[in-house]
Amino acid sequence: MGQYIDPKISEVVDLILNDYEDERTVNQIDIHNQPDKSAIIDVVDKLLKILYPGYYSDKVYKIYSLKNNMSATIEDVIYHLKKQIAIVLKYNEDNEAVPAAELDEKAERITLDFMKKIPEIRGVLETDIEAAFEGDPAAKSKAEIIFSYPGLFAISVYRIAHELEVMQVPMIPRIMTEHAHSITGIDIHPGATIGKYFFIDHGTGIVIGETTIIGEHVKIYQGVTLGGISTRGGQKLSGVKRHPTIGNNVTIYSGASILGGETVIGDDVVVGGNTFLINSVEQGTRVTAKKQELKYSNKKVAGKKTGSKSKE
Repeated sequence: MGQYIDPKISEVVDLILNDYEDERTVNQIDIHNQPDKSAIIDVVDKLLKILYPGYYSDKVYKIYSLKNNMSATIEDVIYHLKKQIAIVLKYNEDNEAVPAAELDEKAERITLDFMKKIPEIRGVLETDIEAAFEGDPAAKSKAEIIFSYPGLFAISVYRIAHELEVMQVPMIPRIMTEHAHSITGIDIHPGATIGKYFFIDHGTGIVIGETTIIGEHVKIYQGVTLGGISTRGGQKLSGVKRHPTIGNNVTIYSGASILGGETVIGDDVVVGGNTFLINSVEQGTRVTAKKQELKYSNKKVAGKKTGSKSKE
């Protein structure tokens, strides 16, 4: 039996290994010059500890040693984030001919500039927590929101990734937000622009496209899509405003789809559930879908009358 199987296995191994020899994208095997996804996710986890030191930090550390622990965490993030940024910078066409030492220096500058943004990111997240607490009567405390709300987790990762996106770091921001997407079911492209006091309630199935612009004090429920009308243009649409603009103090209820780069939702608009919008909406408007006609049927058991009393 072994003499028959071994040659067959060898044949299959050779077939697959020979398939690696062309220049298709799936054949990239230079692992030393590709970003490490697990390392980037580890950076996200450590950045959450930095953003929320009293919530995500290791419990083995006492209060008096927290600052020392955070110092080590910050240094660790700087080292590993810089390493990953140096790798992905060459994916930018402008950097293809740039020497590795120069890319390393550029990666260091970007990393330090990003880390200096941490206090600003924390300030914005404080407004997001406030919006969630004020907007959800089911929330018993702000700590509960930080510990358990998937919407805040997705927003937190987005806030991190967006700063790197603004700094034109390739690939890493998308890996970060897709990591949050895989955990929460909330898909926020790091290129989207989102104002303060942003609240995602429940969240599952939300999609926010790359060129979306969202104002302040916006509340979005599960299943909302802020997307493009069509992607048939493919790469020709890269850099084009394809997703809607949402004003301030807007509420978008579950299942609503708002599509198109020219679609502008004005301030103080309420968009009802299961609505479909490809046109702009003026300030202060309430948009609702026409009530569906519901049909009820109740099959009664033959020979019996509903609600009749039995004879004694």
